[in-house]
Amino acid sequence: MRNLDFGKELIRKKIPLVSNSPGVYRMLDKKNQVLYVGKAKNLPNRLKSYAVDKNLPIRTERMLSLTQNLEIITTNSEAEALLLEANLIKKFKPKFNVLLRDDKSFPYIFIEKDCDWPQLSKHRGKKNKNGYYFGPFASVGSANWTIKILQKVFLLRVCNDSVFKNRDRPCILHQIKRCSAPCVNYLSKAEYSKLVSDAVAFLSGKSKSIQKKLSLEMEKSSKKMDYEKAAIHRDRIKSLTQIQSSHHISSTNLDNADVISVSQEAGKSCIQVFFYRSKQNWGNQSYFPSHDQSHSAEEVLTSFITQFYENKNVPAEILLNKKINDLNLIKSALEKKEEKFISIKIAKKGNALKLSKMAEKNAKEALTRKIFESETNIKLLDQVADKFKLDITPRIIEVYDNSHIQGSNSVGALITFSSEGFIKKQYRKFNIKNKELKSGDDYGMLKEVFERRFSKIIKNKKQTDVIIPDLVVIDGGKGQYSVGRKILDEYGFHDIPIIAIAKGKNRNKGDETFIHKNNSLKLNKREPLLFFLQRLRDEAHRFAVSSHRMKRKKSLTKSLLDQINGIGRTRKRALLNYFGSARAVESASCDDLKKVEGIETSVAKKIHDFFHD
Repeated sequence: MRNLDFGKELIRKKIPLVSNSPGVYRMLDKKNQVLYVGKAKNLPNRLKSYAVDKNLPIRTERMLSLTQNLEIITTNSEAEALLLEANLIKKFKPKFNVLLRDDKSFPYIFIEKDCDWPQLSKHRGKKNKNGYYFGPFASVGSANWTIKILQKVFLLRVCNDSVFKNRDRPCILHQIKRCSAPCVNYLSKAEYSKLVSDAVAFLSGKSKSIQKKLSLEMEKSSKKMDYEKAAIHRDRIKSLTQIQSSHHISSTNLDNADVISVSQEAGKSCIQVFFYRSKQNWGNQSYFPSHDQSHSAEEVLTSFITQFYENKNVPAEILLNKKINDLNLIKSALEKKEEKFISIKIAKKGNALKLSKMAEKNAKEALTRKIFESETNIKLLDQVADKFKLDITPRIIEVYDNSHIQGSNSVGALITFSSEGFIKKQYRKFNIKNKELKSGDDYGMLKEVFERRFSKIIKNKKQTDVIIPDLVVIDGGKGQYSVGRKILDEYGFHDIPIIAIAKGKNRNKGDETFIHKNNSLKLNKREPLLFFLQRLRDEAHRFAVSSHRMKRKKSLTKSLLDQINGIGRTRKRALLNYFGSARAVESASCDDLKKVEGIETSVAKKIHDFFHD
């Protein structure tokens, strides 16, 4: 309680120094780490509630007990304070705030404007290109599938400009009726422009008019006895029907809306977001915000909305299944951010309520699966501690594996597992830097990976977000175990246990030997713990192999032009667009090279000398 009194007294002393204006406050601990970020319409009044109120929630008392300092930022309005609060929460990830662990941008479908032969492509990030953007899509898979179907319906090109300009015959996409082959002028610019206009109209919600238009063209071709063309229109209509059924064309007139529902159980929350654009459902996504068990569903939903839209475009309408705090303030802040009118309302009747209930049902089912998976994982982690006689039940497990082909493109991989499952954000790959390692030296590779990983932990140990594993698992035998143990001991991590998983003689699953300390043991082939440890090992192996393949692919596709000093991405693209290939650049004369935009005489001579000296 002495710490609680200190925290209250600290805030009490700060109040007279704070102006009566809106703003954001940050509570800091003794290490100057942010504990909590809050906003206020009137900063002194809000801070006074911490210092004066006696019946504070337990989590607030815990927070005040840890508070050693207070930082204030004043703003011009409460709406501005709300947006700043969301930004700072994402930046500092304070332990006493509701945290949305989502930094990704959603994919969009992009069609160029002011271009003779517009490309159909997927887009992420800033919308700084001139063209039509459609989305967001809930996942990359959903966007890719939609592009595939749009190719069948509208026959637009998906190849990049470099490929498009250098083709002299149609690619396989034309042969399987997914492209109209504009690269070799199989149709005029006007005809291609019509296809683009139809695609834009469809993605804008005018699907019925497009379908009617295709039906009329099919009948017209059929009457002229041009049955081949009629069959093409028929196939396009089939594909159009397929995409319409998959996107669930909405009868609720949700032209540009997000349907957001929250479900809460056992102190955990799931929020489901359905994306509706042009009266079509572009998919849904589940989110599991991190928060204290005492946070209500309304508090979680309120915090989610401000953080979710902090770095995303806000639709014209947001449908919720529960009331949120500060609704008018949030509405005002989002309208200020987007510079347009935004409707935020609770779904109460009709089709809107039906959609909200559907989103809530999905949230509840996803949360049930998450809780069940978490409980199962906790039991398995308890079994690991019991079987290998560990001092504590591991909360964080790191699994290591290597991948290479005869020592080339060597990659070390680290994956992380907790009671919540695999933590993809904590996966790490290590490009092996030691050139003196002998071909296929697994021990040397593992040594380098461990040294780099655990030296970094020591370097950043003062930071609160540093993850130190409770258990290390290695794909290997006694040799790998000895290397790992030696490095951990050298860096002072004597208390982190290691388990090595050695495959059997025939490399059969189920015949693994587990090495821990000076003991070797095997598990029953029907034992759930065996499947769990195999799953950890296999995920590390999958990640290591995929990382190795990416590195190998990159090395195979690396151009000779990359080795010339002064040839960056822009000049390389210009050369390839002009000559078509690196081999053509190699055989070009100095005068030919100077004809390329951006290639001066000195640069042309450098390129020519590189290939001919």
